[in-house]
Amino acid sequence: MVTRGAEVHGEEFEAGQRAREWFHSMTVPPGAWTILRVDGRSFSRFTEQRYDKPFDLRFSQLMTEAARALLVEFGGRYAYTESDEISVLLDPESQIFGRGVEKLVSLSASVTAAAFTHAVGEPAQFDSRVWIGTGPLDVIDYFSWRQADAARSALNGWCYWTLRKDGRSRQEATKALEGANASAKNEMLFRHGVNFNDVPVWQRRGVGLWWETYERPGYDPKRAMVVSATRRRVREERELPMKEPYREFLADLIAGKA
Repeated sequence: MVTRGAEVHGEEFEAGQRAREWFHSMTVPPGAWTILRVDGRSFSRFTEQRYDKPFDLRFSQLMTEAARALLVEFGGRYAYTESDEISVLLDPESQIFGRGVEKLVSLSASVTAAAFTHAVGEPAQFDSRVWIGTGPLDVIDYFSWRQADAARSALNGWCYWTLRKDGRSRQEATKALEGANASAKNEMLFRHGVNFNDVPVWQRRGVGLWWETYERPGYDPKRAMVVSATRRRVREERELPMKEPYREFLADLIAGKA
């Protein structure tokens, strides 16, 4: 067995080991708009075995609870979830975890996994990444992009599982949708008795969460009078607007007007 003996206890040795933590000093640039996006690992198999397809409100509520935990833990301004992913917007001035990329990535994944696992009662894993923008317009573009992804995924999911429930195999359902545009997919659903426009809004547009203030009534026994206090709570919205109205909503939220 080969050892370094007393050398492993020296300050020079310790400094050398810490220097090998190449990415530990990487931080989000000052003033950057930061979004953390977490995704479930192997969730296609996980959900297919446990939940209704193409959508199950129970699963959506689990993701919403995980999004709420992430929003609260990181002091975010806005959280958005669709399918098995969550995006959380941090303020440009946020100094949480020293803006360290390693910390933001590892802890956002672990907070989400812990919250989801606690809610569902089974182990679940998430990965995470950091997105950065230079201004509010970048942020608006980002969330518009994710909502467009939600709509596209919802349409594909409804088509695929409608065909599967109609007796098609995995391969047959996949092949039937190859090369089909949105119009053709909507027509296919309509032939099977599904009007995609009537599908619940949260399935097509995702779910948003943000902080709102409200007045909480109370009673002051010293002055013997009814009083009110301003409090904050997380609002959950399952009927988000889309396209330009959604962009306007995001602009107001970022500006503190929502």
